[in-house]
Amino acid sequence: MTSASLVLDPSFIVAPVNRRTFGTFVEHMGRCVYTGIYEPGHATADEDGFRKDVLELTRELGVSLVRYPGGNFVSGYRWEDGVGPREDRPRRLELAWHSIETNQFGLDEFARWCAKAGVEPMMAINLGTRGVQEALDLQEYANHPGGTAWSDLRAEHGAGSPYGLKLWCLGNELDGPWQIGHKTAAEYGRLAAETARAMRMVEPDLELVACGSSGSGMPTFGSWEREVLRECYDLVDHISCHAYYGDDNGDVASFLASAVDMDRFIDSVVASADHVGAELKSRKRIDISFDEWNVWYKDRSRLTDGPGDQWEVAPRRIEDEYNLTDAVVVGNLLISLLRHSDRVAVACLAQLANVIAPIMTEPGGPAWRQPTFHPFAITSRLAAGSVLRVETSSPLVSTEKFGEVPAVDAVATYDEGKLAVFLVNRSVDEAVEVTVDTSRTPVGEVLEALSVYGDDRLAVNSAQHPDRVTPRPNDSVKLGDGSLTVTLPPISWTALSLG
Repeated sequence: MTSASLVLDPSFIVAPVNRRTFGTFVEHMGRCVYTGIYEPGHATADEDGFRKDVLELTRELGVSLVRYPGGNFVSGYRWEDGVGPREDRPRRLELAWHSIETNQFGLDEFARWCAKAGVEPMMAINLGTRGVQEALDLQEYANHPGGTAWSDLRAEHGAGSPYGLKLWCLGNELDGPWQIGHKTAAEYGRLAAETARAMRMVEPDLELVACGSSGSGMPTFGSWEREVLRECYDLVDHISCHAYYGDDNGDVASFLASAVDMDRFIDSVVASADHVGAELKSRKRIDISFDEWNVWYKDRSRLTDGPGDQWEVAPRRIEDEYNLTDAVVVGNLLISLLRHSDRVAVACLAQLANVIAPIMTEPGGPAWRQPTFHPFAITSRLAAGSVLRVETSSPLVSTEKFGEVPAVDAVATYDEGKLAVFLVNRSVDEAVEVTVDTSRTPVGEVLEALSVYGDDRLAVNSAQHPDRVTPRPNDSVKLGDGSLTVTLPPISWTALSLG
C-alpha cells in the first residue's frame, strides 16, 4: 500500500457549489424519451404518460437541470410539431439518428415533466435548418404571458401560464460535419449573434449558450471558439464544451485518468474565451456550459439493433452497459467539474435514460440504476456550500495518453461546519492510504463514508441484478485530532461526509 495526503482550508475557496453542475440531458434519441421517461400504458405511468419509477430515480439522482431536446436531434427539429393535440401531431423522418419521430412528447410535455421532477429546463434551439424567426416563435410560445398568436396557442393547449425558460442553447455542435445544417465558425457566430440579439429584445435577462467546438479533438478546436465569440461575445453568457471518454483498446490506466483531459479541456476553452474578451476590451466574462459529458464506448456501440435502412420509432441506440470502472471515471469527471466551479456554470451528464445513461428501463418492465448512477447521486447530495482548493501529494501512475498522473485525485466542499471530500484512486492494482489534514476545518465525527469498488472492475448492474455495483461503507476511516486517514481500494471512488 502507498500513501498520499490532502491539505484543505475553508479560506481557500474556488467558488460556491453550483447546483447546475448536476444537470443531465434528454434528447429525442433512441429510447431516452419513448419508453425511457415517457411510456403511456406502463404500470407506473401517471396521467401524462410519464414513468413514475423514472421520475423517482431522477429525483434520487439529484438532477438539478435538464437540457432538451438535443443534441444532434435539435438541428432538424420543428418544435411546433410537438405541441397541441397528440392526435394531430405529424410523424417525421428524424435524420440525425435515423428514426421516426412521432412527436407524442414535445415542449408542453417536457415542461410538465420538469415541474414533476423538480428540475430547471434548459432549451436548445434549432439553428441548423432554422433561424432567428423560428427561435423567436418558440420563445414567444414558451415565455410570453398572453395576448399574441403563439402565447395564446400555448394557453389553448392547456398552459395558461408561461413556462419561463431562462437558459437557452443557441444550436448544437454546428462545427461537426455530421450536423444537419453544419456551418463554418463565421456563419454560425453571425447567426448566434443575430438570434441572441433578437431574443434579448424580448427578454434582456435570458442566459444564452453559444456552441463551442463539438470536441477538443476537432481540427478547428480553439479557432472555432475564438471566431464564434468574436461575433457574439457581448450577447451570450456561456460557451459549450462536449466530451466523452472510453476505455480505448483496453488502456485502463489512461481511461482512469480521463479527468486529466477534462481539466485541460476546460482550461483551454477558458483561455480562448478570456483571450477574446481581452481583444474586445470587454469587462464581461464568458463561462462554460459543459452540457454533454459522459463515458461512451463509441467503438462498441451499435446505432441500431436492426438493419441500417430501416426507419423505426425509438430504436435501441447506444445503450451502453456501464461497469464499476466506468462509475469510478464518472466520479472523477465530477471532481474535475467541481474543481472548475469558478468557470463551469452548467454541466449536463448525457443522457438521463437508456442512451449512455445512469438510468435504464425496459419497455413495460423495470427501471434500474447503472453503476454510474451512484457517484453522481452521492456527489449531488453531499456537495454544498463552497468548493475548496485541495492540495494533493500523491504517488504517480503511468498512462499511455497522459504520462505520469497522480494516483489520487480529490475535491472538497465546506458548508457551515460540514465537510465533504470526494476522492478517486486511479491505481489499477494498489490501495492508497490517504491522510487528510482537517486542522483548519474542525470536524468531530464521520457522518458517511462510502466507496464504489469491487473485486471485478467490469461488474455491471442489470434488470435481473440491479444492485451488483452499489456504494459500500468504507470502514477504514479513522478521525484523529486535526486529521483523518482513509484507505482507497484500487480503482475506487469515495465520498466522505464529516461534521
